[in-house]
Amino acid sequence: MEKITSTIRLRMSHKDAHYGGSLVDGAHMVHLFGDVATELLIRLDGDEGLFLKYTDIQFLAPTYAGDYIEAYGEITEIGNTSRKMKFEARKVVQARPDVSPSAADYLEEPMVVCRAEGICVTPKASKRK
Repeated sequence: MEKITSTIRLRMSHKDAHYGGSLVDGAHMVHLFGDVATELLIRLDGDEGLFLKYTDIQFLAPTYAGDYIEAYGEITEIGNTSRKMKFEARKVVQARPDVSPSAADYLEEPMVVCRAEGICVTPKASKRK
């Protein structure tokens, strides 16, 4: 099987912050994984499919407003209608409000902030490929 992957990168804004200190909630990473999964299903099946369940989620480091997050996913197994996937969210730019309101550091080594595995399905009637 040819490896099917998807990566999106975006900046966490202050509207994404949910807690004091401009902390972004972990659910935002899960939302990003959903977007990645949708692209993976479109690439494989020509349809957005449906997210069935997450089988594992690990929140490993905090994310703050101003950080840039790269969300990556890949299909690891293809069943009749099910598609197993794994995901990783990495911080690639870290906001530095301790230095100044607009300071940030590019991280030479991205910091993994969240990992997950999940299962999506594409109904047979919806598959176009």
